[in-house]
Amino acid sequence: MANALARNEGEHEFGFDDRDFEQVRRLIYEHAGISLSPAKREMVYSRLSRRLRARGLDNFPDYLRLLETDDAAEWEAFTNSLTTNLTAFFREPHHFPLLAEHVAKHIRGRSGTLWCSAASTGEEPYSMAMTLVEQFDSWAPPVKILATDLDTGVLAKAAAGVYTDERVEKLSPERVKRFFQRGSGANAGRVRVRPELQKLVTFRRLNLLDAAWPMRGPFDAIFCRNVMIYFDKETQLKVLEKFLPLLRADGLLFAGHSESFHNAGHLFRLRGKTVYEPVQRKA
Repeated sequence: MANALARNEGEHEFGFDDRDFEQVRRLIYEHAGISLSPAKREMVYSRLSRRLRARGLDNFPDYLRLLETDDAAEWEAFTNSLTTNLTAFFREPHHFPLLAEHVAKHIRGRSGTLWCSAASTGEEPYSMAMTLVEQFDSWAPPVKILATDLDTGVLAKAAAGVYTDERVEKLSPERVKRFFQRGSGANAGRVRVRPELQKLVTFRRLNLLDAAWPMRGPFDAIFCRNVMIYFDKETQLKVLEKFLPLLRADGLLFAGHSESFHNAGHLFRLRGKTVYEPVQRKA
């Protein structure tokens, strides 16, 4: 064990043993519901080493003790460091025509509401907003979008709505022209979401593991895509149980391509490819 630890410390700037890793796993699970596999050990070391340097610390036990003192700012940085934010405009494109069809059919004579529960850097909620503008051919469709995320860093980027040209290169030229403003001078190589589109989306921080959520609903659709894969089955079920009363009886729940909710068949049934609808309960 001592030799293994010595090799570990020799390879890394900071010592990082099994006890440190297990404590990180426990803390991020308790705080954010994220279940880290042993294969994530190097990723955890790499990302948290930056926090040690930022705080002027030279070992993981001191850093973990800092978290235990309930340092709010460091808890936020810790969580932001360990969350993964892989996203793209119109990712899993089959969902958006279905969203447009659903909104057109069910939102008549009233205002609609949608919730993007893992907004990341904003590509997903802005894709939802573009879908609505196109569906109603208006910058003021009768629908509002709530976009939440645990990571405050990515939420700030989402609210700013500024992206590199590479982020929009897979969009059609018509969409880019309609929904983005191209930068010039110091901002060359970047685009910004048009203010009219930004007005459709409200960004807020939310931890899906919070005991109480501030929103009341009901929502016409909830996007929770590529989030549940980081939760164990027990945590997934708790989140789905909280989604259910916030979704209209005819609402839709959109999941990620590698997610399935077979363990929650009493709550949601499959409607289409990674799209679910509430199970109607008898009175």
